[in-house]
Amino acid sequence: MDSFLFFLILCGVLGTLIYRSRKDRRTLRELEEQLRRLEASVTRLQREPTTHGVAESPQPRKPAEPAEGWNSPPPLRAEPQPFVPGTGRPEPRSPVPRPQTVPPIPPAPAAVESDLHAATPPPLPPLAFEEPQPAPGFLPLPSFQKPAFNWEQFLGVRLFAWLGGLALFFAAALGLKYSFDHDLVPPEVRAAGGFLLGAGLLVGGVILRRREYRVTSQTLCATGIVILYAVTFACHAFYHFAFFGVIPTLLLMVLVTATAFALAVRLEAQVVAVLGMLGGFLTPVLLSTGEDNPLGLFSYIALLDLGLIAVVRRKRWDYLLGLAAAGTVILQAGWFLKFFTGAKIHAAQGVFLGMPILFVGAFAWAVRREWLNRWVTGAAAVLPVVAMAASMTMLFTEDLASRPGALFTVVFGADLLLLAMVLLRPALLGLESLGGGLVFLLLSVWTVGKLSGDLLYWAFGLYFTFAALHTLFPGTLRKLRPKEAPPVSVWSQFFPALSLLLVLVPLAREFTVPWMFWIVVLGVDALAVLFAVVAGTVIGLVAVLLLTLVVAGLWIAGAAVQDIGLSEGLLVIGAAAVFFFGAGMLLWRRLPQRSPADRHSHSELSAATIPVLSASLPFLLLVMVAMKFRPANPSALFGLGALLLVLLLGMVRLAGIQALLPIGLASIALLEVAWQSAALVPGQALLPLAWEIAFYAVFLLFPFLWQHEYRDRRLPWIVSALAGPVQFGLVYFLMRQAYPNPVMGLVPIAFAVPSLLALAHLVRTVPDDAPCRMDQLAWFGGVTLFFISVAIPIQFERQWITLGWALEGAALCWLFRRIPHPGLPRVGFLLLSMAFVRLALNPAVLSYHPRTATPILNWYLYTYGVAAAS
Repeated sequence: MDSFLFFLILCGVLGTLIYRSRKDRRTLRELEEQLRRLEASVTRLQREPTTHGVAESPQPRKPAEPAEGWNSPPPLRAEPQPFVPGTGRPEPRSPVPRPQTVPPIPPAPAAVESDLHAATPPPLPPLAFEEPQPAPGFLPLPSFQKPAFNWEQFLGVRLFAWLGGLALFFAAALGLKYSFDHDLVPPEVRAAGGFLLGAGLLVGGVILRRREYRVTSQTLCATGIVILYAVTFACHAFYHFAFFGVIPTLLLMVLVTATAFALAVRLEAQVVAVLGMLGGFLTPVLLSTGEDNPLGLFSYIALLDLGLIAVVRRKRWDYLLGLAAAGTVILQAGWFLKFFTGAKIHAAQGVFLGMPILFVGAFAWAVRREWLNRWVTGAAAVLPVVAMAASMTMLFTEDLASRPGALFTVVFGADLLLLAMVLLRPALLGLESLGGGLVFLLLSVWTVGKLSGDLLYWAFGLYFTFAALHTLFPGTLRKLRPKEAPPVSVWSQFFPALSLLLVLVPLAREFTVPWMFWIVVLGVDALAVLFAVVAGTVIGLVAVLLLTLVVAGLWIAGAAVQDIGLSEGLLVIGAAAVFFFGAGMLLWRRLPQRSPADRHSHSELSAATIPVLSASLPFLLLVMVAMKFRPANPSALFGLGALLLVLLLGMVRLAGIQALLPIGLASIALLEVAWQSAALVPGQALLPLAWEIAFYAVFLLFPFLWQHEYRDRRLPWIVSALAGPVQFGLVYFLMRQAYPNPVMGLVPIAFAVPSLLALAHLVRTVPDDAPCRMDQLAWFGGVTLFFISVAIPIQFERQWITLGWALEGAALCWLFRRIPHPGLPRVGFLLLSMAFVRLALNPAVLSYHPRTATPILNWYLYTYGVAAAS
């Protein structure tokens, strides 16, 4: 009974509003007619010439004869008239005055008539060069600017009409719900009454579509659409009528949506779309019975959104799309908070991926039809972000963390939708960084807080998928949209490095990682190389290579946990080394080289950085393996080092990167030092001794094998000469531990022989005018003298060290007379200075030997004498 009284009151209010609207429109039409008539009269008076405030009778215009002193006027233009000086009025054509007549003036209100008498004199008549004015009786109506928004009309007419329509909708919805709760009438009667009421409102709105009932017509139509939506939804979701299955209900809702679209377009009625949208989104809330039916609910919402998208496309009421996205997000949030559980993950996938697909599809349609704007873009971008936010909540819901496949389907699906928007509109490149950042955040939270050992395969697969999506996308964008693709985002360069950061977490937590681990790491490295080639930047690749070194180091450090041996470690290092060397060569050839003017610029790393890192990082991994496993037989370790050395020298030959030579020498020496300090067995030193001599021979002979090509280069010859002292130190300490003997001074003499032979070869073969001849001779001659000088303190002791320095300094200064290289006297002076300091300022020298009976001919004489002579 209360609902019936409430319905009657609403009908009374609606009738009053209709009557008031009709009366206000009649009054407004009368006022507009009077205003139009007054404006026409004012315009006519202003265009007629007057004399002393009295209007002259209009004269018909006709073509005039050419006047003397004037050019002939163009056809259909009035003859120019002279002006009376000082008056600004035209001079009369004839001395006979023409009769003055006053044209009839339409009746006007007194206020307007007084304003006309007080008006200023009219403007001057048109000159001959002006366009002719329209004839009397055909004057156009004046144009006047209307206010941007008529608040009086809105508050007095439209607002109450819309409120009445909304009240009618609430009355129908609440009446239906009241009948549901109290079972007043059978369900079939309720549904039939609802359909009749909605159809009646539509028919009434169409009948009242005349101008004076425009707002009322639109309100009735909008309310009818909403009621039809509500009744159809109730028949399917709550009554479960046999006829209202999934397909018939969808077809009926499609019909209602098409009707709303047609009415909104035909009636030019935004209110039909707005109220229809508002009622459509309120219908599930008002008719909710507490039962979960996501398929029916969001199928209904999808149809409602499709109707609004169609209306926006046709009438360009773009804000409706933003409102539709907001309503969809609110209903998604309401369903998620009330009904979502871990068992409904598949329903959540449909809810949080289906609705964004709908709006991104509208975005694609807008791009193709060129009606894209901020409302369409914002609506399409908000829904995927909401899906990722919901996924963050799902991480902490029951057992979903142990089902990453179902969980991250939503995450990567939303990410793909954002990437699709960027692909359609490259100017939205920031969405790619936004999506990648959110995915990385979700993966990080899951990895740190929820990852377990049995989910490692899922984890590595997700990490690689994340890296692949955001590494390949910039190249895909450039391939498909070459003219519109913006520069590569700074954050896009580091997505492979971010995936390797995620890989570090299982290693840091000491999980036993499977072999898929290294497939993922090398795959991410390959993606970084591909990105560097496409984007032309190596900053991200440098970060990936360094992180790969860290990953391999942690993996080797946890060898006991991983249950790996020396062979497995060497196999992984060898595969990584071959890949790194290949990547370095590829980038060296594909990336542009910097000019000398940009050598000190830090804005972009040089292309040579990648080959250098590719050559040095595998040797560092070998050093880790040597110190971790400490193999007694270093053949496998040194064999892999020899392979890496061959690859390095190949890069030097093919790419001409001379900086790799000192890096290779230092890397091999570091590997030998690491093994000797950790695993040298004195009784088994013959094999490592052979390896060290072989390494020395490789570096010594390398520039001689291609002497013609390197005759003008300094660095290869310097490395070849320095390889002797470097390898001599390793060989000497190895023999001192494994084969100690009283003639150790022969070791430096043996190393001096190859340097001396190399010096003799260069003296015979290098022309005197060669630019690097002095450098080559100076380095090999100095190294030869170094070995000879070192032999003295090695074979002897105490003062013989000082004598060796003094003799070597003198020999270098002597060599400068034959080879005028500026470095020789500098090194010689340094050695002589060291000998002087040791003999003059070191009091321990006096205690080397006890004093002998011979006062002069003793060890002091030859020590200080030889040093002074030197």
